[in-house]
Amino acid sequence: MPDVAIDDQRFRERFEQFSQIGATENDGVNRPSLTDENKAARDQIVEWFRDAGLEVTIDEMGNIFGRREGSNPDLDPVMFGSHVDSQYNGGRFDGVIGVLGALEVIETLNDDDVSTERPLEVVSWSNEEGVRFQPDMLGSGVFCGVFDLEYAYEREDKDGNTFGEELERIGYKGEAPCEPRDLHCYFEMHVEQGPFLEQQDLPVAAVEGVFGFSWMNVTFEGQANHAGPTPMNMRHDAMVATSDIVQAVRRLTATEGTDLVGTVGSVDVWPNAINVIPETVEFTIDFRSYDDDVVETAVQQIQREIELAAEREGLEYEFEEIMRIDADPFDQDCIDTVVESIEERGYDYTRLVSGAGHDANYLNKICPTSMIFVPSVDGISHRESEYTEWEDILVGTDVLLGAVQKKANE
Repeated sequence: MPDVAIDDQRFRERFEQFSQIGATENDGVNRPSLTDENKAARDQIVEWFRDAGLEVTIDEMGNIFGRREGSNPDLDPVMFGSHVDSQYNGGRFDGVIGVLGALEVIETLNDDDVSTERPLEVVSWSNEEGVRFQPDMLGSGVFCGVFDLEYAYEREDKDGNTFGEELERIGYKGEAPCEPRDLHCYFEMHVEQGPFLEQQDLPVAAVEGVFGFSWMNVTFEGQANHAGPTPMNMRHDAMVATSDIVQAVRRLTATEGTDLVGTVGSVDVWPNAINVIPETVEFTIDFRSYDDDVVETAVQQIQREIELAAEREGLEYEFEEIMRIDADPFDQDCIDTVVESIEERGYDYTRLVSGAGHDANYLNKICPTSMIFVPSVDGISHRESEYTEWEDILVGTDVLLGAVQKKANE
């Protein structure tokens, strides 16, 4: 393959410019899916894709594709990219480096007039974060046949706006079908969102798979009453039962598997007044592991804990598992391609399994897939202080360039 090198200055200037879209006071970004800030980010991506000579297509879910033809356009393309929507007051790096790094790969090949046998497609997926419209990875999920289009369009935010209406409002309800199609493979570069690379002082990892997980929604129904006159032995306090489950989640994750993690991440309380006993608490539980049996055991055990907590406090309860995703090993040949690219460039590396879900999870269902991780400083992500050293981003993009070239010429 031709010896080409990415343009550090161009890439960095583009990243810094993009970071101003939806910028927050604390050096993060706030551009959740289908907001005005997300539209501005999309507009910039489309402009840059076209400037790089890519043929831009927007599908029915607002997924943005930029295609560079190969010498044999009849071959299935190599696809690579990530997302540019963010958490509320999230970080500048999550998803973005995967899209802008993919664009830099295209620009680098253009600089030296390097052709590939297969077409290349850079992608920016819709609604990866799932913070405004649930579930997450919605754009890639429809593309890969996991969700149907009408289901996606009907998702609502907390203000009652639907995904379909907001997609049309910002002008990104495209005409291209959002459905599975033939791809040679898919790569995604991403920040690790965990501490392991930094702890090992390594710049890059080949990702071998993604944790499976269970998302649950729980509601405790008790009895509101005045916080002063009501004796403790006459209370039916939904918050007390909820606190028992928070502790149970922490206890289970300490004993039921070395990689099992659990989180109570969302809690809504009614009537939420300082002098009223909480009548209703609705909350979520998230269990993850690379071992599906460990997740299943944790779900069964927490259901029993919920039943006991309700019984102790004299409450009614509802339990719903709202999503279950199995652990997802990536394609071994794509993993090997990433490793070969790393080793040819002489970088130190490791192999990791991702604790976070990514669009690559769903792409893995329709084509060979793998990911490239670069370090997250202090293991921090999904907040404004998220940070990755620029030198590590360059390493990851260089590895992506090598992996894409290998797959695009086979």
